[in-house]
Amino acid sequence: MLTWVALVVVVLMLVSAVAVLVLESFVAAVAATSVVGLGLSVLYVMLQAPDVALTEAAVGAGLSGVILALALRRLGLWYLEEGDRGAAHPLVPTSRSAGQEGDNRA
Repeated sequence: MLTWVALVVVVLMLVSAVAVLVLESFVAAVAATSVVGLGLSVLYVMLQAPDVALTEAAVGAGLSGVILALALRRLGLWYLEEGDRGAAHPLVPTSRSAGQEGDNRA
């Protein structure tokens, strides 16, 4: 039974690793990278190394995923769909929307 669980986890990790290479969206690639880290931590638990598993889950899936996501946001590559590139954030006012507000003060 344990062998089948390990096989499923390894296949999931391999599919996620290939998905990182072929996905167009950088956000989805970061999520797939985190799945690889979580799968590795599950394998460490199965190998009875809980301390290594906790470290891998915290660093491999948690911290590195957050750092990669923040880097994407900083570089302006944070988009979910193809049409989202270059779209303004709905909470950040742009110069065009600020000018429209000034015209309505009559």
